[in-house]
Amino acid sequence: MANILRYNPADDTFDDLFRGFFMRPVRFEGQPEVQVKIDVKEDDKAYTVHAEIPGVKKEDIHVTIDGNQVAISAEVKNEKEVKEGEKVLRSECYYGKVSRAFTLASDVDESAAQAKYKDGVLELTLPKKVAASARKLAIQ
Repeated sequence: MANILRYNPADDTFDDLFRGFFMRPVRFEGQPEVQVKIDVKEDDKAYTVHAEIPGVKKEDIHVTIDGNQVAISAEVKNEKEVKEGEKVLRSECYYGKVSRAFTLASDVDESAAQAKYKDGVLELTLPKKVAASARKLAIQ
């Protein structure tokens, strides 16, 4: 199976200090960082992927499969407003898109793939494509 690596921005801290310093995404204190965290398991017949995407409606999740490449993306919408009487004291809104793509060792049979979303966890069952068996030609 192919190795899946997560980019850790702390690995390149000094270089990152100068590159893109003023282009950092804004995140308010107490606002959770939205990421797609995945677990991939493999057996003889299929891959099983568990992706954590909390707080997202299943209609806002998109999965694409192209051969052995899988991409998961989701539209994230968070709204929180604190009011006292008619005066708004704080309003926190976040709209954005999160995505994750990875490559598997074998091609996936797209027609038999299945997806389920429950309690913030997307479960993909991705059957492996059966390799075409070699055919022996008879010489005439």
